[in-house]
Amino acid sequence: MIDFKNISKSYSGEYILKDVNCRINTGERVGVVGPNGAGKSTLFGMITGEVVPDSGEVVIPRDSRLGIMRQHIAETDLQRTLLEFTADAVPELKKYTSELEEIENRMAECDSDDELEILLRRHGFLQSSIEHLGAYHLDVEAKQALTSLGFPVAKLDVPLSEFSGGWQMRAALARVLISHPDILLLDEPSNYLDIPAVEWLCRYLTNFQGTLLLISHDRFLLRKLASVTLEVNRGTVTRYAGNYDFYCREREQRKISLEAAKRNADHKKEQLERMIDRFRAKSTKAAAAKSAQKKLDRIEDVKLSESLDYHGVIRFPAPPPCGAEAARFEHVDFGYDKDKLLFKDVTLDIAAGEKLAVIGYNGMGKTTLLKLLAGVLQPVSGKVVPGHHIVTGYQAQEFGELVNDRLSVYDAVKAALPAGASTANVANVAGAFGFSGDAMKKPCGVLSGGEKIRLQMARIFVNPPNLLILDEPTTHLDIAARELLQEALRSYSGTVAMVSHDIEFVRNVAGTIWEVSPSGVTKYFGNYDYYLEKSAALNPVAASSLSPVSAENTLTAKDRRRARAQARSAIQGELNKAKKDVEKLELLLEEQSARKAVLVAKLSSGEKVDFAGLNSELAALDKEIAETENRWESRAMELESLRLENDRINA
Repeated sequence: MIDFKNISKSYSGEYILKDVNCRINTGERVGVVGPNGAGKSTLFGMITGEVVPDSGEVVIPRDSRLGIMRQHIAETDLQRTLLEFTADAVPELKKYTSELEEIENRMAECDSDDELEILLRRHGFLQSSIEHLGAYHLDVEAKQALTSLGFPVAKLDVPLSEFSGGWQMRAALARVLISHPDILLLDEPSNYLDIPAVEWLCRYLTNFQGTLLLISHDRFLLRKLASVTLEVNRGTVTRYAGNYDFYCREREQRKISLEAAKRNADHKKEQLERMIDRFRAKSTKAAAAKSAQKKLDRIEDVKLSESLDYHGVIRFPAPPPCGAEAARFEHVDFGYDKDKLLFKDVTLDIAAGEKLAVIGYNGMGKTTLLKLLAGVLQPVSGKVVPGHHIVTGYQAQEFGELVNDRLSVYDAVKAALPAGASTANVANVAGAFGFSGDAMKKPCGVLSGGEKIRLQMARIFVNPPNLLILDEPTTHLDIAARELLQEALRSYSGTVAMVSHDIEFVRNVAGTIWEVSPSGVTKYFGNYDYYLEKSAALNPVAASSLSPVSAENTLTAKDRRRARAQARSAIQGELNKAKKDVEKLELLLEEQSARKAVLVAKLSSGEKVDFAGLNSELAALDKEIAETENRWESRAMELESLRLENDRINA
């Protein structure tokens, strides 16, 4: 297990973590959440020893092998081939192999039987250790992990330096995954992954047997992988015994309970303070006043849960009216190299009001497709035709580099106005995206990632579009900001076309999917779940290539289909029963929570009630709720395991 004991850490006199006590048990799968800058990466740094706490200590089991995805790759590693770098995942192997060669040389020259016996024992230990560390399988695992993360087989022998920074980070992720550590630390692993790779990563990590700590703003990964959630916020670390959904519910329930307890405590304090004020001046009541003061001193202050530090606002102005069609691609060919087309004969249409997501592996042309739609790029042949009265708003991936850091927020928004347009509405638009008062005077260079996203939205909507094109809008956002943007897009009545690697964001916003693959661009007339179902049915062999190495991958396509059908039939009964059990337990929790709300309301009403009786009833009800939650958590985890297995079978 990992123990944080009274940990404190400050930077420039300001505490980022203060008096933190927390335990992570061996084998737990922990999602670490919280606002940007709250101290999540600092916790990881303390585990690896790269960050030293100002006070307290971090206790880690001896001989535990740590695996962490580094954000920077050594210059010497960049000169190695992609496969060499990835397969060199276990540092101990070099040391053991070198010692093994030395021992074999000494054995060849050894004349003493006793010394030879010692050397033979050490030789056996080293061979066993090398085998245990998976040395003979690392090349195969490296190839599988790299290809599953989107690397072409033809590029496995290319020097790592020839890949972009994002692809280098993918290689670093593959390397740490195949090292099979006891404790695996992943800090925002989905930042550099497209959606198919995120799906593969989730399936891969489902089978990881060690202790997993995952910092992520990706709700899909947190829901699928975490069985425990740690919230890091305003110097504190709070543990929740469930995945992201459990955490959200429990946090809200804790907030309601604490608010009720605070109202109750404040009411008691007011009563005692009034009593003390009345009795203090009367000598005959001095003893009663002293007794009331003691009771008042014993009442502890109830500290409410801290907010999640996100106070941004996103309100999209209504889009201008337009025709029934937002845009259409007519026989579009495009390639950066005229001899090598990226797209050929793309013919698609986008209806007004449609919300579509473009998905596919990196390098397939998702961003290029958006640029063609925005008019930033022109087709080699064919045409992209905008609809009647269409006004386009385009947010590029590199939007943060397009704004002068020295400009104020107000001036940056004003600069996005069309030539000759009135500036009268600039302040209103900035305010609609959370920049009002002094916030409008902020220099763009000091804005956080979330503030930069809101600034870009304000720059787009200063001339309100009815076709909104977004390329990776969630990259710099924490969970609260992503959910805010998600709800704003859901409520927006204009047309949206976007690329995002956040599966939950895509699932909750998009009603249409465009899949970009080597065979072209395919339109799916449904949301992300519909796309998964239909794409797996259309191409089960391609879907199965995303799964980790297994014997199933050596079977023929016909054998795989037969095996999946048998497995699907066997698991369906268990899956349906688990669903019903979880639904029943959720209904029971709702009933119990409703009963609790009634009791809490009575306690906090200020009316004359039987406090002792109500508190006793509330304590018994809390115990029932805890038991139901434990049963729900256990059954929900079983359901998730069954769903993952079902997804794997259907993939």
